[in-house]
Amino acid sequence: MNSAESTPGEGAGFPPGLASLVAQAGQRAKARPVERWDPPYCGEIDMRIAADGTWHYRGSPISREALVRLFASILRREADGRHVLVTPVERVGIAVDDAPFVAVEVAAAGEGASRTLTFRTNVGDIVAAGPEYPLRFAIEPATGGLKPYLHVRGGLEALATRALALELVAIADQKDGASGLWSSGEFFAFPGSGLG
Repeated sequence: MNSAESTPGEGAGFPPGLASLVAQAGQRAKARPVERWDPPYCGEIDMRIAADGTWHYRGSPISREALVRLFASILRREADGRHVLVTPVERVGIAVDDAPFVAVEVAAAGEGASRTLTFRTNVGDIVAAGPEYPLRFAIEPATGGLKPYLHVRGGLEALATRALALELVAIADQKDGASGLWSSGEFFAFPGSGLG
């Protein structure tokens, strides 16, 4: 489930944990068909998304959440890995320190192989991890800590906060001797655990 097609007010009927995520997501910017737009590339602009998810323009943080969500709605990852903001008439490159989004909350429904992990991002996306929206894990070189990433849309990922990463490790399961997480019928193994 990806909330690109739904609005946060449609939380009625969801399990309590998921309804809470949907309610907290707030109003997200309208989904844009950025994958269909092919405007000319107009160079880089002085915009950066920090590793903590803070958007900066000309070195200053962008404090208006609605503006951040608007920019997030026109963000695209190119085939070469660059991140660009896309409109029907222009495409400009921006810098991204790690992942462009941050997974800030998770609702877990079910147990083991029947579990579904549904995440909320800092820009209002609600995404259930699974085959279409996989989780991947990296090891932080400096600390050896686990860095969980969630595919959100179009090659764009969300990095889990440190608190959320610890919460995920606490609910880890085992499969064929490997540690990892189940969601939507898919097992996502931690690095070095035997399946990853």
